[in-house]
Amino acid sequence: MINSDFPVLQDSSNDGQGDTMSLGMSVGELDDTGEVKTKKKRGRPGKQASANKKARRSPVDKGGRRPNGVAHQNGEDTDPGTLFEVVKQGRSAMQGSLIRTVRIEMFRNMQNAEIIRKMTEEFDEDSGDYPLTTTGPQWKKFRYNFCEFIMVLIRQCQYSIIYDEYMMDTVISLLTGLSDSQVRAFRHTSTLAAMRLMTALVNVALNLSINQDNTQRQYEAERNKVAGKRANEKLELLLEKRKELQENQDEIENMMNSIFKGIFVHRYRDAIAEIRAICIEEIGVWMKLYSDAFLNDSYLKYVGWTLHDRQGEVRLKCLKALQTLYTNRELFPKLELFTNRFKDRIVSMTLDKEYDVAVEAIRLVTLILHGSEDALSNEDCENVYHLVYSAHRPVAVAAGEFLHRKLFSRHDPQAEEALAKRRGRNSPNGNLIRMLVLFFLESELHEHAAYLVDSLWDSSQDLLKDWDCMVELLLEDPVQGEEVLGDRHESALIELMVCTIRQAAEAHPPVGRGTGKRVLTAKEKKTQIDDKNRLTEHLIVALPMLLSKYQADAEKVANLLQIPQFFDLEVYSSGRMEKHLDALLKQIRVVVEKHTEMEVLEACSKTYSILCSEEYTIMNRVDIGRSQLIDELTDRFAHSVEDLLQEGDEADDDDIYNVLSTLKKLTAFHNAHDLTKWDLFKNCYRLLKMGIEQGSMPEQIAVQALQCSHYSILWQLVKITEGCPSKDDLVALRRVVKSFLAVCQQCLSNVNTPVKEQAFMLLCDLLMIFSHQLVSGGRDGLEPLVFNPDGTLQNELLNFVLDHVFIDQDDENQSMEGDEEDEANKIEALHKRRNLLAAFCKLIIYDIVDMPSAADIFRQYMKYYNDYGDIIKETLSKARQMDKIQCAKTLILSLQQLFNELIQDQGPNLDRTSSHVSGIKELARRFALTFGLDQIKTREAVATLHKDGIEFAFKVPNPKGPEYPPPNLAFLEVLCEFSSKLLRQDKKTVHSYLEKFMTEYMMERREDIWLPLIAYRNSLLTGGDDDRLSVTTGASSTSKSSTVRSKRGRPPQQKRRPDEESIEGSWMMRNDTLQTPGALHTPQLTSTVLRENPRQAADHMPDQDSSEPGSEPDYMHNPQMQMSWLDQQKMEEVNRKERVGMNYMKSRSGGVRQQVRGLMEDDAEPIFEDVMMSSRGQLEDMNEEFEDTMVIDLPASRNRRERAELRPDFFDSTAIMEDDPGFGMQMF
Repeated sequence: MINSDFPVLQDSSNDGQGDTMSLGMSVGELDDTGEVKTKKKRGRPGKQASANKKARRSPVDKGGRRPNGVAHQNGEDTDPGTLFEVVKQGRSAMQGSLIRTVRIEMFRNMQNAEIIRKMTEEFDEDSGDYPLTTTGPQWKKFRYNFCEFIMVLIRQCQYSIIYDEYMMDTVISLLTGLSDSQVRAFRHTSTLAAMRLMTALVNVALNLSINQDNTQRQYEAERNKVAGKRANEKLELLLEKRKELQENQDEIENMMNSIFKGIFVHRYRDAIAEIRAICIEEIGVWMKLYSDAFLNDSYLKYVGWTLHDRQGEVRLKCLKALQTLYTNRELFPKLELFTNRFKDRIVSMTLDKEYDVAVEAIRLVTLILHGSEDALSNEDCENVYHLVYSAHRPVAVAAGEFLHRKLFSRHDPQAEEALAKRRGRNSPNGNLIRMLVLFFLESELHEHAAYLVDSLWDSSQDLLKDWDCMVELLLEDPVQGEEVLGDRHESALIELMVCTIRQAAEAHPPVGRGTGKRVLTAKEKKTQIDDKNRLTEHLIVALPMLLSKYQADAEKVANLLQIPQFFDLEVYSSGRMEKHLDALLKQIRVVVEKHTEMEVLEACSKTYSILCSEEYTIMNRVDIGRSQLIDELTDRFAHSVEDLLQEGDEADDDDIYNVLSTLKKLTAFHNAHDLTKWDLFKNCYRLLKMGIEQGSMPEQIAVQALQCSHYSILWQLVKITEGCPSKDDLVALRRVVKSFLAVCQQCLSNVNTPVKEQAFMLLCDLLMIFSHQLVSGGRDGLEPLVFNPDGTLQNELLNFVLDHVFIDQDDENQSMEGDEEDEANKIEALHKRRNLLAAFCKLIIYDIVDMPSAADIFRQYMKYYNDYGDIIKETLSKARQMDKIQCAKTLILSLQQLFNELIQDQGPNLDRTSSHVSGIKELARRFALTFGLDQIKTREAVATLHKDGIEFAFKVPNPKGPEYPPPNLAFLEVLCEFSSKLLRQDKKTVHSYLEKFMTEYMMERREDIWLPLIAYRNSLLTGGDDDRLSVTTGASSTSKSSTVRSKRGRPPQQKRRPDEESIEGSWMMRNDTLQTPGALHTPQLTSTVLRENPRQAADHMPDQDSSEPGSEPDYMHNPQMQMSWLDQQKMEEVNRKERVGMNYMKSRSGGVRQQVRGLMEDDAEPIFEDVMMSSRGQLEDMNEEFEDTMVIDLPASRNRRERAELRPDFFDSTAIMEDDPGFGMQMF
C-alpha cells in the first residue's frame, strides 16, 4: 500500500489558516477510471508498498503545470476529470500555501490526541481566515471540490475498501478528534468533512438496503419453486450474499452511529453558527434520502430544537430542511407527531425579524396546509393572513400564496369542470371574488387594497384579471337565491378592481414595496400590453355605465374615475368608439355638477387632463367639452361673487354655498389645467380683500380663494418662463405676486386656523419659487420677479411656526374645541404640523430666511425629538453645509435663548442640578455630537462658538460689584460640552481669550458659585498644560500648579498697561478686507417670551461707540474675524506670553521654564481627541452624527482561540413530548 499523507492546508497568502484534510487511502486499488481492481478482504493491511515503486509526488513539488491547472505526473498527463486529482491539483494551485503533513508513521507511533495537539501547536492563528471562510470564486470552488471528493471517495470505495476496518476507522477517529478541537478552523473543516462523509455513507446504506430487498425477493422466488426446478447452489449463493450484505449494513450503521454520536450531537449546538448550520443542513439530507432510518422523532427533535436558534442562518437551514420533507406527501404520517409538537413555533417564525427566515416559514406553513387541511387551526391561518399587507414584498407574496391555497384553490375537479363552462358572475371566479371582498373587509385594513392585490398577483392572476366577472357583479342584478352585494361590498369591490387594473397596466408593485421600477423582460412587456388592451376594450364600454349607476356615491365615483388613466386611449379612435367617449364625458360632467368633494373634483380634473393629452386624436373633442364646462362654471362664479360682495354681511347661506361650491370646482380644475384666460385671480382677490377688511369671510371660501389665486400665479409664471416675456408681462406678474403675498401675510393674523395654515404654506411656497434661484440657469431676465422677504415677514413666519407647530398635546386638544380625537386624527394633525415645519425649514436651508431664525427651531430639538427630530436634524445638517460658522453661531444663539429664559424664570442664582439646566446641557451635548469626528473641518466653527459663548457669559457684569460672578457665568458649564471638539492648540487659544475677561480676583475664587468657570477652564486645559483646578474641592490639583497660577495670573483688565491695550485691541481690526457673513442677531419675536432678561438688558446695555476690544459689538462690526480669529489669537498669545515671561524673569526665575514650556507646546502637532470623551462617553449617542462623521470600527481581537469547553447539554431526548415549545431553556 502506498504511503499517503494527511495534509492540513494553511493559506499564508491571505494570512489565514485552513484545516482541510486529504484523506489517506490505498490509491493502488483504483485504476485511472476509478474502478476497483480487486476485491479486498476485511482486515488491516499488513504490507507496505514495494520499495521499487515510486511514490506519487506532491503537486506542489512539480515545476510544470498545464494551462488548466492540472499538474504533470512522472512526465505523463493525468486525467483531470477524476476528483481525486482535482482536489490534489486544487491544493497545489493555492499559491503560497503552507502544507503541514501528518505522515503515516505518525499514525503508527502517535495517538490521535497527540497528533491533534502537534497540529494545534504548529497552527498559526494570527488570522481568522481559512479556506472555508475565505471569500472568492477560488475558495468557493475549493469547498465544492473538497465536499465532492469525499462523496466520490466513498462511492468508489463502497464495495470493499470501506470495510477494511482501517481507512474508515482512521478517518472517523481523526475527524472526531478534530471536531472537538479548540481551533475553529479544525473544528469547522472536520465537521463539514464528517457531515459529508455521513451523507455518503447514507447513500451506501440506502444502496445496501435496496440490494438486500432485491436479494431477499430473489431468494424467496427461488425457494418457492418446485423441488425439481429449484437450484440449491443459487440459494446458497443468495444466502451468502444476503449475509454479506447484512454484515456490510451493520458495519455502515456502526460508522454512521460513530459519526452521529461522536460529532453531530456535539456540533449541532456549537458556538459557531456556520457549524450548526452545516449539521442541520446535512441531517435534512439524511432524512430525505433514507427516510426509513432517519425520519423519526429521534432525529427530528434536533431540527425542532434548533428552530429556536438565535442565528437566522441556522433557523433558515432548519426551515429549508423541513420543506424538503413536507414536499413529499407520502412522508406526512411520519411527520405527524413533529407537526403537532413544533407547529406553533413554525407559525410564530412567520413573524421572524429576518425576512428570509419569515418567507421560508410561510412557505413551510403553506406546505403543511397543502398536506393536511386539519393541521392548522383558524388562529394559525389568521396569523399568516395579515402578512399579505406587509411592506416587505417577498413576505407578502409568500403570504399571498398561503391565502390562495387556503381560500381560492378549488379541490373538486368535477365541480370545477362544470363551473368552467359558465361565464360572468356565475363563472368559477364569481364566488371567489365575493370571498376576496369579504376577506378584504374583515381584515379592517381598507386603505391597503393595493398591497392585498400585489400579494396575490403572482398566485391568483386568473382571478384578479377577471374584470368581466367584477363588472357583472357590479352592474347586473343578482339571480334568485344569490346574495346581494351590500354598499360596503360594492365599494370594496370597486377599490380592488381599480387596484388590479393599475397592477396590470403598470406591471410593478405599489409604492412602498420594492426599490423602484425594474426593467421588464420581453415576456413581461408583452403580457403588460395584452392586459392593457384587454382591460381597455372591456372597460371603455362598462365605465360610463358604472359611473351612471354610482354617480351619487362620492367614494365609488372617485375610484372609478381613476380607471381612464390606465386605458390605451388610441382605442377610442382606432376602434371607432367615440360614442363611448361622449358617454364618458357626459357622465363626468354630471359628476362635476353633483359633487363638491375635493377628492371627486380632483379625479374629474385629472381625467380631463389625461384625455386632453396632445398625443391623442381625441384631444379636440375633449377640449371642447372641457371649455364648455369651464365657461359655465366661470360665469356662475362671477355672478355669485357679485351677489356676495353686494350683500356683504347680509349674505345668506345660499349665497355662500353658491360661491363656495363653484370656487371648489374651479380650484380643482385650475390645479391641472391652465385657466388663466378666464382670469380667476381677480374675483378671488376681491373675496380675500373683503374678508380682510370686514373680517367675516367664511373660512372655506378664504382657503379656496387662496389656493385658486396661487394656481393662477403659477400658471402665469409657466407661461412667462416658457416664452419670451415682455417687460410689461414681468411687471404685471410682479404686481400680482406682490399683492398676493401681502394678502397672505395679512391672513397670518386671521382668527381661523385653516386660513392661517393655508396662507403660511402658500407664503413659503411662493417665497421658494420666486427666490434668487429663479434666475439660475441663464434666466437673468426674470430678475424683476425675485422677492426677498423683509425682517417683518420673516418674524411673522417664525412666530407662526412657534405658535402652531411647537405645541403640547393638551394645547392641541383645546384648539380642537374639546373634541376627542382618535388615533388617526392625532396622526393626521401631527402630519400637518410636520409639513408646516418642513416648509419653513426649506426657507432656511435655501438661504431665503436668515439663519438666525433657525435658533428658535434648533432649541426645540430635545423637547420635540419624537415628533420633529428628523426634520430639525436634517435642517441642521444642511445649514452646516451651507455655512459652518454661521451654523455654529446659530447653535450657540439657541442655547443662549434657553439660558436667558431660565434666568427669567429662576433668577440669577440658578440651581445647576435642576432638570432645566440639565436639559440645556443635554441639548448642547447633542449639538456637539453633530460636529462629527473631523476636527480640522469644524475647527473655525467650534472656535467661533466658544468665542460667542465666552462673550455671552461675561457681557453683563454683576450689578453688585466685580467681586460677584456675572449673571450669565453659569452658561460656561453649558459651553463645556463643546470643549472636546477643539484641537489641543485651539484649546489654549480659547483659554487665552477667556482670560481676557477674567480678573485676578476671578482666578483665585474657589467657591461653588464660581464652579462653572472652574469647570470650563479645566475642560480647556484637558490634554494641555498640567495646571487644572479641582471642581469638587475648589482647590488646585497640586500646590505647585496653584502657586504658578497665582504668580502668572493676569492683572485686572482696568489695570492693563496702555501698550497691552493697544496690541490686544488691534487684532480685532486686522484683515478688514475679507468678506464673510456678518454677525448673528437674535430675531425679534412678538408672540413668545423675550430671549434674555430685560432687566439685565436695560441696566447693562453696552455703548456701541465705546465698545471694548473683544466685546460683542466689536465682533459684530468686524466680519472678517470669523475666518482669522484663531490665527490672530495665536499671534497675540505668543506676544502676551513673551511679555508675561519678561515680567516673571524680573520677579521669579522659575517662570522662565514655564514660559519656554508654553512656547514649545504651541508648536506641537494637533492631537485629535476622541469624540467619546466629550461627555459621559455614551456610545448610543453616536447616531446623532450627520453624514460628515466617520464610522468607528474597533480593532478585532487577536486571540482567535476559542474555549475548549462545550456548552452544557440542555437537551433531553424525552423532551419531544413536553408541552413547552421552548423547553424552558436558553440555547446559547
